Amino acid sequence: MTDAFPDQQDAPRLAETFAEVEDALLSRWPETKLEPSLDRIEAFTELLGEPQRSFRSVHLTGTNGKTSTSRMIETLLRALDLRTGRFTSPHLERMNERISIDGEPMDDEAFVRAFNDVAPYTHLVDSEQEHPLSFFETIVGMAYAAFADAPVDVAVVEVGMGGSWDATNVIDADVAVVLPIAVDHAKYLGDDPATIAVEKAGIIKPGSVAVLAAQTPEVAAVLLARATEVGATVAREGMEFGVVSRTPAVGGQVVSLQGLRARYDDVFLPLYGAHQAQNAAVALAAVEAFGTGELDDDLVRAAFAEVTSPGRLEIIRRSPTIVLDAAHNPHGAEAVAAALDDSFSFSPLVGVMGVMEDKDAEGVLAVLEPYLEHLVCTQNSTARSMSAAALGRAAVEMFGEDRVSVVPDLADAIDRAATLAEAGEAINVSIGAGAVLVTGSVVTVGEARGLLKGRR
Repeated sequence: MTDAFPDQQDAPRLAETFAEVEDALLSRWPETKLEPSLDRIEAFTELLGEPQRSFRSVHLTGTNGKTSTSRMIETLLRALDLRTGRFTSPHLERMNERISIDGEPMDDEAFVRAFNDVAPYTHLVDSEQEHPLSFFETIVGMAYAAFADAPVDVAVVEVGMGGSWDATNVIDADVAVVLPIAVDHAKYLGDDPATIAVEKAGIIKPGSVAVLAAQTPEVAAVLLARATEVGATVAREGMEFGVVSRTPAVGGQVVSLQGLRARYDDVFLPLYGAHQAQNAAVALAAVEAFGTGELDDDLVRAAFAEVTSPGRLEIIRRSPTIVLDAAHNPHGAEAVAAALDDSFSFSPLVGVMGVMEDKDAEGVLAVLEPYLEHLVCTQNSTARSMSAAALGRAAVEMFGEDRVSVVPDLADAIDRAATLAEAGEAINVSIGAGAVLVTGSVVTVGEARGLLKGRR
């Protein structure tokens, strides 16, 4: 490797490979480390020349649905011939998925360049602040610098956690999107949705448009108060925009959406579940609010027909069918359950679940128990993963011993579930269209996706 500043002692070293970038980023504070301060990221972006000021932006927060909705927003904006950047977290399989330009994740070479471009400035911030930049702060700076360098017309940016104190919040977005708020990162954000909403409302900035998905009355009151405080315009699902109708269809659903400017009928959305129809309505309203006004019907239909959302009720394999969904909290599990009711008819359905230790595993189990004939408890490769044995003990309490298997290795767990799905009599279920649902965390689903793609 080459020294960035060979004449300086302890100067940063430039990375040569993607693996070196991964190692360098992962050696920093984890992205789950949240402090009520933007001091480090502000110092970082100031040294970078305030790259986030060079493009317009749409900022998204909420408990679930951010990634699917951001992908929809980006697809619509690209259909309008705008050059886009998208920042998402966490990644599903590879770290460079977090930074996309023109709808495509950075390739390994571009990701290494983005890291090296900011390396001298991370070094300066690290030396001047009480604590060094975190993993998340560093990759946010990389994204904003890459977007400015491209240059993009608009960036679609997901918060990592919360809102007010999230490193992404050094942008002043034209449109702030708040998806449904429930309890997830309780250790960091608390377990009261209204309190969580106060933190997430921080992305609503003066003069912006706040596009609000349907919320509980308590949460809605918090968000509306913030919008009033800063003079933001408000667009609410169920009031100014929403889903008019939806019909499950082969490969997804057909929806009619009421936007802020017009109604759009007969829109095919190649994603499953009522929650994805709601995400589509939010995305459409956000793009209209961005300043484009009424959109051409054919453009809307063509854009939504292209949307993908890997790891979100994604059918990754047939015979038996294997479905991946990254639901990792009860709210997300409820969306999966509703989609199983209206879009699928699997029998038996065997679950493979691996969850993070700090998540509400019991809540997710309780939601999915009525839908699963059998559950294979497993774990992913990270230190944060709940052990398969611990998850198995919790599952037995709800499912009973005869409906639970514990298989720590994820690949073996998927194989075990596939065998059970294909041989229903082994679990006292008559043979039908057996399937496997892999769920519980983004990491588990990402690792499963990598395994299953390799077997195609």
